[in-house]
Amino acid sequence: MIERNAIYSAILEPVVRSVVGRGMTDMNNASNYPLLASPHIQLHGPVDGMMYSNFKQQLANAPTEGPLVVSITTLGGDPEMARAMADDIRLLREYTKRECLFLGKVAVYSAGATFMAAFPTDKRFLTRQSRIMIHERLMQSKIDLNGPLQTLSYTLKAKLHEIEDSIRIQDEGFADIVRGSQVSLDQLKEKAPSNWYIEAEEARDLGLVLDII
Repeated sequence: MIERNAIYSAILEPVVRSVVGRGMTDMNNASNYPLLASPHIQLHGPVDGMMYSNFKQQLANAPTEGPLVVSITTLGGDPEMARAMADDIRLLREYTKRECLFLGKVAVYSAGATFMAAFPTDKRFLTRQSRIMIHERLMQSKIDLNGPLQTLSYTLKAKLHEIEDSIRIQDEGFADIVRGSQVSLDQLKEKAPSNWYIEAEEARDLGLVLDII
């Protein structure tokens, strides 16, 4: 643990920086990225309030200097909790200038992909045979029209505003996922309604992640 920063400076950082913007088909085993073998923060299970609390605790206990490695395995969950964790990573990166690396293990589905979006594409990694799954936000809601006629339109408008704002939030997250990759926002929005499953090799080839370990 104590030697992580030295290892990164001597081995990982030169490798990562030398391959930004190009594929790494000849570098696909964990020995090229020793720091990723022991993430500082390890998350697994549903993305929810419990995961967020766990994330905050592990973040508080993590080293305060040097690159930070965060791994996650999840089938999805609450997108707002994912956005909250993503904001913590963004603030950490912007205000401390620390390097933050993402490692997806086995499954990075739904809200997991939302969290991944907090990391630039050249800071994202997947383990072999992992998959990313991206889909549109889901909503379950009933509208109860009950009251004077002149008030009913406000109920409908309020629900419409909720839907419109959810779409804007979704598109912001989609834009973060594909920024710096070969996938356009329109392509992602076309595939998302039918649940887009992306195998690790395809994600690397599309530039959605830097490499596979």
